[in-house]
Amino acid sequence: MSAVLKTVEARFEPLTEARLDEVLAIENASYDHPWTRGNFIDSLRSGYQAQMLTAGETLLGYFVAMKGVDEVHLLNITVAPAHQRQGWGRVILDALSLWSRSQGAQWLWLEVRASNARAQRVYEEHGYRRVGERRHYYPARQGRREDAVVMSLKL
Repeated sequence: MSAVLKTVEARFEPLTEARLDEVLAIENASYDHPWTRGNFIDSLRSGYQAQMLTAGETLLGYFVAMKGVDEVHLLNITVAPAHQRQGWGRVILDALSLWSRSQGAQWLWLEVRASNARAQRVYEEHGYRRVGERRHYYPARQGRREDAVVMSLKL
């Protein structure tokens, strides 16, 4: 863990268009098929829950989630590559669960790439269960598509 994170309190703050350049830098460094600026702007303008986890001026990660009637669908969760494997993903998932409960949600839903075993383990350790798959859900290299594992958490 870097020195800045040892001395500065981590906190959540709204993800805003003013910080999108930082978010996009993390998104592009994290994924072969990252969200675009337009994806984030559309989510923000639609009123989706979008939060950043920061320590001082350092952006550790973020999530975007869409509230339904009695459920929340996690659309994007990302920890900056420099801060992965330090527990920040679990902190973000905890914050998402707390917010979802405060909104009256009974369930949390997400999709994760079938090839992303590490993320699937994190979700399972957090209480999510595999409930299905979506065939050819994600874009993949060379014009191919990748399946998604659908997971849910009863709140």
